[in-house]
Amino acid sequence: MPRLARFAWGLLGYDIAVVAWGAYVRATGSGAGCGRHWPLCNGEVIPRAPHVATIVELSHRVSSGISLVLTVALFVWALRAYPRGHLVRRAAGATTAFMFGEALLGAGLVLFELVAHDASMKRALSVSLHLVNTFLLLGSTALTAWWASGGAPVRLRGRRAVALVVGVPLAAMFFVGASGAVTALGDTLFPAKSLAAGLAQDFAPGAHVFIRLRVLHPVLAATTAVAIVASAGIVRALRPTRAVRLLSYAAVALVVAQVGLGLLDIAMRAPTALQLAHLAVADAVWIALVLTGAAALGEPQPAIMSRNGAAPSSEVPPSTSSVAPVM
Repeated sequence: MPRLARFAWGLLGYDIAVVAWGAYVRATGSGAGCGRHWPLCNGEVIPRAPHVATIVELSHRVSSGISLVLTVALFVWALRAYPRGHLVRRAAGATTAFMFGEALLGAGLVLFELVAHDASMKRALSVSLHLVNTFLLLGSTALTAWWASGGAPVRLRGRRAVALVVGVPLAAMFFVGASGAVTALGDTLFPAKSLAAGLAQDFAPGAHVFIRLRVLHPVLAATTAVAIVASAGIVRALRPTRAVRLLSYAAVALVVAQVGLGLLDIAMRAPTALQLAHLAVADAVWIALVLTGAAALGEPQPAIMSRNGAAPSSEVPPSTSSVAPVM
């Protein structure tokens, strides 16, 4: 595996950890730990005598900043290692754009004070956009790593059925993720002491919209889970390659785990640790779906004749370019 590919896979894992830590900031109400200051923290580079909330928020900013630097490094590396128009270059460029989008959305939450105990619709829209941008960031990073590892370029012509089968659950993930982000925010802002108390909150007249989403989100999640399982089966039938089988089965296993975590999250009234696990697995489901689509829509590898004249089948995806990386 080329060094750039290993770097991209490592960056993907690191980004998932940063996203989970961002959820911890929200779940603990530490988003206002640095006050209405960005990129400084309470007007200082390194705050003196910080509170716990300040440490939590500052650590997330530092980890996010490291991720930004690593993403720019990935993009520069891709520019040097691959020729103009190569898929790795394009994916790395998209990853960089979405990473800057993450930074701007995070800065907006702080500067407009859409943190801590704010329960406005502006905050709901902001966290939803943040979640969608995070999905796009993780997806583009995964594709950079996939194509740098030798994944075949995507071809849509003649494969509309495959694109539709993969595209529907991917689109559904946006809505489920956005509703889940607002639901998690509602769990933080309007906690319930017990399952019975939570159900009473959910169906109380005049309940806040964040609370009402606690009923809608599980329905959307269950429907999307069924769609993912069905989509995985169909795409395996349409494109029965080893990569598609492995990735689609991984997506199914992850979405089953996600549903289980969701049910446990409801039963236990959304403890912080479960919220983080729920989000991390959701990110993993998304990545598995993206890579399943990339594998299913990839150009088939041409048969290579062996010395005895046989044509062995190989399901290892070909390189996206005949030009080998120079780094």
